[in-house]
Amino acid sequence: MSSNAYIKLVPSSVKKTVTTEEVQELFHYYKEITAKTGDQLGWSYEASAFPYEIKEKESGKGTWFYLESQLDRYNLILMGIDKETIFDDSGNEREQTYIQITLPETATAGDKGKANEFCKFLAKKLQGELHLFNGRIMYFYPRK
Repeated sequence: MSSNAYIKLVPSSVKKTVTTEEVQELFHYYKEITAKTGDQLGWSYEASAFPYEIKEKESGKGTWFYLESQLDRYNLILMGIDKETIFDDSGNEREQTYIQITLPETATAGDKGKANEFCKFLAKKLQGELHLFNGRIMYFYPRK
């Protein structure tokens, strides 16, 4: 059975909306900084930190993409962006963007570990509300 995690962009997040291109840019930034860490350590850490290729099908352009790995401990992570309508504390209706991270049935334990790591990285960068695979919530935005 597949499992999902969500990064919700709340009113106090850095951005109110995000595109698949922006998320992919954040992954490129992640690869860059892990490569610099590897340089400092004298080890090619980039390949271990991000063992995936970013792929996008024409049918999912602008809506979803996936991370695929050819290594034996990793397989696939799906990433999608959508909007939901929610009601805030005062009863006002508003639209909220979220990033959905899905681990398909074929995902490995390595995929789950990397997906958790990527979720925390993205939520921290976007200052969002992270709903983890286990149902717990982490808040990366300034709370009042």
